[in-house]
Amino acid sequence: MYKFKLLLGALAFYGRFFCSFTAIGFYVRRLFWRRFQPDFRGQHWVVTGASAGIGRHIALAAARAGASVTAVARASTKLDEVMATAQAEGLQLQAAPCDLSSMADVSRWLKERTAAQSVDVLVNNAGVMLDEHSLTAEGLDASFATNLLSHYRLTTGLVAAGLLPSAAVVVNMTSGGAYHVPLSTAMLNVTDAARYNGTYAYAFHKRAQIVLSEYWRIRWNAEGRRSYVLHPGWVDTPGVKRSLPKFRAALKRVLRDEAAGADTALWLAATKPAQPIGEHIWFDRKARTAHVAASTLVSRDTAETLVAYLEKAQ
Repeated sequence: MYKFKLLLGALAFYGRFFCSFTAIGFYVRRLFWRRFQPDFRGQHWVVTGASAGIGRHIALAAARAGASVTAVARASTKLDEVMATAQAEGLQLQAAPCDLSSMADVSRWLKERTAAQSVDVLVNNAGVMLDEHSLTAEGLDASFATNLLSHYRLTTGLVAAGLLPSAAVVVNMTSGGAYHVPLSTAMLNVTDAARYNGTYAYAFHKRAQIVLSEYWRIRWNAEGRRSYVLHPGWVDTPGVKRSLPKFRAALKRVLRDEAAGADTALWLAATKPAQPIGEHIWFDRKARTAHVAASTLVSRDTAETLVAYLEKAQ
């Protein structure tokens, strides 16, 4: 009976959002948008998860619009390929290898930034959905460290170093998976392999990201710094191909491409729109509800308990 209820819930969710989250929704909404040609000259961007997928597209698109971009990702041939593309086009893009699952490496990266230029736009894009449970050398769930804790550590570290000025924009990348779960600090760093479910872990991390982004929006309001969280829609990325092969096989023809997934991030950084009060998610250039089910509104945790948890975890 429980599995049947889960199946019904999944069918209802996919039926409700099929047209909206796929390329169908993007191309229909795009018909009503004003022409958008961003100019990021004079800006410095930091993009995490920039070696592939949406992060790669954001990094290259920002550089093509004139920004100086620091592409952050684990050292790999993919990161080398991004650099090669940038060099071939004469773009201002530098690779800054960092293992975002390692807080020691994130601290090392931040320490090296102390003499670097300030950051006008920070895109917290890196994320993984792991099928198998994995602990880091620091005893953290690797997906928690990558999806959430590294974003918190990078952002607060740049603020503390004075490298994220009052006019800066922080863009956090969430997922539709967050719509299924409430905020729960107890589910963020699952270190027991027997209790681990990669899909649910990813959803809880992405819900926490929404709450954290709103926390920053409120805290930074007087300073002028902007914090946005966006959902890119269902995008055909290497991560989806690796982690959700059945989902991709069923929807491949209507999945969004990486340009569509990156569009709202670039638009937010360029336009810096005013934000409504309360938790919300930017999707296709519009602020939308962060909750589609009443159950996700119920939680023992708050933004404050989440931040306290992340402070302790790092």
